[in-house]
Amino acid sequence: MKNKVLRIVALGGLLISATVSLIACGGGRAKGMKVGLICLHPANTSTYDKNFVDAFKASAKKLGFTAVIQEGVPEADECQSVAENLAETGCKIVFADSFGHEDYMIEAAKNYPNVQFCHATGVKAVATNLPNYHNAFASIYEGRYLAGVVAGMKIQAMGVTNHKIGYVAAHPYAEVISGYTSFYLGVKSIVSDVTMDVKYTDSWYDQEAEKAAANALIANNCVLISQHADSYGAPLACEEAGVPNVAYNGSTASVAPNTFLVSSRINWSPFYEFVVNAVLNEEEIPVDWCGGFAEGSVELSELGTSVAPGTQAKIDQVQAQLEASTLHVFDTSKFTINGQTPNEENMAPSKQWTFNYPDGTLFVDDGYYRESEHRSAPSFDVLIDGITDTGHINPNPQ
Repeated sequence: MKNKVLRIVALGGLLISATVSLIACGGGRAKGMKVGLICLHPANTSTYDKNFVDAFKASAKKLGFTAVIQEGVPEADECQSVAENLAETGCKIVFADSFGHEDYMIEAAKNYPNVQFCHATGVKAVATNLPNYHNAFASIYEGRYLAGVVAGMKIQAMGVTNHKIGYVAAHPYAEVISGYTSFYLGVKSIVSDVTMDVKYTDSWYDQEAEKAAANALIANNCVLISQHADSYGAPLACEEAGVPNVAYNGSTASVAPNTFLVSSRINWSPFYEFVVNAVLNEEEIPVDWCGGFAEGSVELSELGTSVAPGTQAKIDQVQAQLEASTLHVFDTSKFTINGQTPNEENMAPSKQWTFNYPDGTLFVDDGYYRESEHRSAPSFDVLIDGITDTGHINPNPQ
């Protein structure tokens, strides 16, 4: 395996500061195929991007394709330039990892119809009607629910009377709202009177803001912190304060050995390998792809050293129920909205995050909200009772 790292890349007359990794693997049925991956941040600073890159390298090693990884690509015109350069230089498939890359990936797909463009976390593939443009996600809300179960057991074992927890959130998008709601419902399944404060940073990655948000939540008497943000900011704040922490995208035990409990993550290898094999076999790729436990797309990390006794057994029990569909994360008997029972009228997702579904499409049916069933990306964007939006953090107040 060879790994060549370049620091400055010139694309179509546009100079872009980025890190480019070229990883050529040996044997495998995809030997000779080039596949590109576009990442928003450098993998050595962002847990989110590292999760994508690690899975991509593992898939390249398994299938034998040459992986071309572009890190530090912003959610701007540069993304289209990078995507088109990857296509122009022989990549048969181009993946991108950030929500804001979508419009630029769509434009690249229009210009290179013989290349497959696959965008993680996006929502527009169905509306674009491009045969070579696809969205993908995983049922990570189930993983976050399990992480919430771990957190609930920890709170129960702590023996505290204050059951308020905190959540450091990036943006008020459906992906984030769905994630923190499923985490909260997992905690609530163990600690019935739990409440949760949410603090937004307005950035996917801002270590200073994430640490400030966590500290603000801790100062407001939150006894446990979780996050949907990509740096080590929140775990570091928790470690300094001695407050239990539930991470995302991978273990943070290296920076928070005493307070790390668990992390949920999407394993992107099943999707990468599905797409590569589909291209090799000349098979159709779905417009929307969503993987779960069965596909190996949703995972929990190893448990931290400070989890409550019996935690692993409880995880195994709850995961089995989720896989058997005897338990649904968004069971509408388990939460309320402004004191009302959830229904189609008060649960229909905001049009800001969705598109016009066929007549008769139901989001609330058979007693639960059908997350990721009508499209791969989350659509749940309702604030439920027990969760309080405490606003946005300013890490440097004047």
